[in-house]
Amino acid sequence: MARHDRWGKDDILAASETKTYPLVEISGETPLTHRASRFVGTVVSFSEGTSVVLVDRTGKRETFTPDDGAFLHKGIRVALRAPGATSKGRARYTASGSVDVGTITARVAQASRIWVEGIHDAELLEKVWGDDLRIEGIVVEPLHGMDDLVPRVDDFHPGTTRRLGVLLDHMVEGTKEMRIATRAERANVLILGHPYVDIWQAIKPATFGIEAWPDIPRGTPWKEGVIEQLGMDLAPGAFWGRVLDSVSSYRDLEMPLVNAVEQLIDFVMLDQA
Repeated sequence: MARHDRWGKDDILAASETKTYPLVEISGETPLTHRASRFVGTVVSFSEGTSVVLVDRTGKRETFTPDDGAFLHKGIRVALRAPGATSKGRARYTASGSVDVGTITARVAQASRIWVEGIHDAELLEKVWGDDLRIEGIVVEPLHGMDDLVPRVDDFHPGTTRRLGVLLDHMVEGTKEMRIATRAERANVLILGHPYVDIWQAIKPATFGIEAWPDIPRGTPWKEGVIEQLGMDLAPGAFWGRVLDSVSSYRDLEMPLVNAVEQLIDFVMLDQA
């Protein structure tokens, strides 16, 4: 496990400005991006002023010095603090866990994009990460299916100032989604996913008041099967509306989804940091 104590040029310049950053009280689920190394992960250990250990989606751990302004939290440079260490100047948070910067004008849309499989995925990202996306000018677009992902990526013409992030369902070894994602890999494209069959399943069951999402037999349409197993006489759209209404923050979502979305947002806005 490496340790990173060297700042990048931007960090040295920022230090000379003695800038004050929003305070973030660190918990075991806090997602951070180390600005100098671009390492993205969630906190597994924190000692104020001494060290912070992050683990990424692959399980790799890195240790950093928690200097003020050296980290991004949901795209905003912050100062890391232990829980309860301070009350004055404590940050408020949005549904995504971002530092709430108040009412500001949304940034003009950037050339970079985040693609998701369907409208339900887009609606969930808007509800939880909408404030972050508007502040950074990041547009989320539904693919309405991912079978033609490869030619669509090529048609997008990704580049260093036109990055593409893609969020896919059911990214498990051996699945169709994994095979297509592998073929669609390009420079300036990041394709991530979660292991769940559908975005519904990435919402914690307790959030919707159920013990678990039902197991649906292979060959049965998943959404319709879930509704039937739960004994509800609703169309998928109406059922999804109830599920979405139950979500209030990222804490209502499974961490593989949260981590994937956080990394995609950071990826498409890195040059803006």
